[in-house]
Amino acid sequence: MQLAAHYDALWQSSLQKFRQNKFELDPLLEDQQDQRFGITLLARLLPEVDARVQQFLDALRQVEPAQYYYPASDRHQTLLSIISCYQGFSLRQISVPDYVAVVQESLREVGPFAVELRGITASPSCIMLQGYPTDDSLGLLRNQLRKNFSASGLEQTIDKRYAIITAHSTVVRFVRPLQQPDAFLDKLLLYKDVNFGTSTITEAELVYNDWYQRQKHVKVLHRFRLR
Repeated sequence: MQLAAHYDALWQSSLQKFRQNKFELDPLLEDQQDQRFGITLLARLLPEVDARVQQFLDALRQVEPAQYYYPASDRHQTLLSIISCYQGFSLRQISVPDYVAVVQESLREVGPFAVELRGITASPSCIMLQGYPTDDSLGLLRNQLRKNFSASGLEQTIDKRYAIITAHSTVVRFVRPLQQPDAFLDKLLLYKDVNFGTSTITEAELVYNDWYQRQKHVKVLHRFRLR
């Protein structure tokens, strides 16, 4: 399935539930006992793109202030989840330099690349920006990471939950019953096809993170320049 069709299928399925006020609430986002951690290779949005995203989130917050809106410090694009978050994972279990070396090798033939953030999609539990890579660099990088980590013998869970094919960015999660679901949906529809801009990715971060990529829990293990 092509990327646009995949995003549209997600949207149509979620839209049907939203119209019935069937929003899935995240029970763990505010749970102080949540100890799900993992390792992710990610990229940050360019400031000018992120500023447009912030305007979108501010508009949504005016309607539904009690939901969880990712702050600028936490917004990102997942290049690949190396170890999907699970309860009790700790850096003490792995050798960080070994992971850095595998990522470095995987990036050897990947230069800077661009991802256009155009329109929004959703799942019943969250709102996402639709990312469209402008060439095949992201796919090449992901395949190299899959190949090299598979050969490394290091702990990894790549593709265990699902094989990532998108370049989305999650920006809203539902944590409480919506007070104005119809008005919220109307606001979403206004932004359905908005172009937030294109982020050129020149740097990747390997991070130790919680499920929500909250800055207070994230530890940057290494930054890689794409050349």
